[in-house]
Amino acid sequence: MGLDGYCVNDPLMFVNGLCSIGSMVKLDVLPERERGVCCVVELEVPAARATELADVLKALSDPTRLQMILALRASKDPVCICDFTATFDLSQPTLSHHMAKLRDAGLVEATRQGIWAYYRLKPHLSAHVRRIIDAL
Repeated sequence: MGLDGYCVNDPLMFVNGLCSIGSMVKLDVLPERERGVCCVVELEVPAARATELADVLKALSDPTRLQMILALRASKDPVCICDFTATFDLSQPTLSHHMAKLRDAGLVEATRQGIWAYYRLKPHLSAHVRRIIDAL
């Protein structure tokens, strides 16, 4: 068993003093460290991708924007901003502000027809952004 009770349930494994959680390994005993000597931590995500993902997650962190993305994901056709006005108890300028945040994050695109703007998810989102949206 690990120090904090890990490695006692099925998806977790305990082998040779190491607790394995999926691809992560948790040491049963912390290694000895020499004072003032630090190790470089390997980052699995390049800085540019981390920035892109953080921007997407920031845009989705608002409940209204999250609901808008889910509605766009479920819709076969582009959705008019007036439909969002009818759906939410928010003004058109507020909804347009939310949609601008989603556009700035690279999640949606707009098509204007007369005075109306129609929105849809961008069809060619990067794979990692698409996985985030699909996981919602």
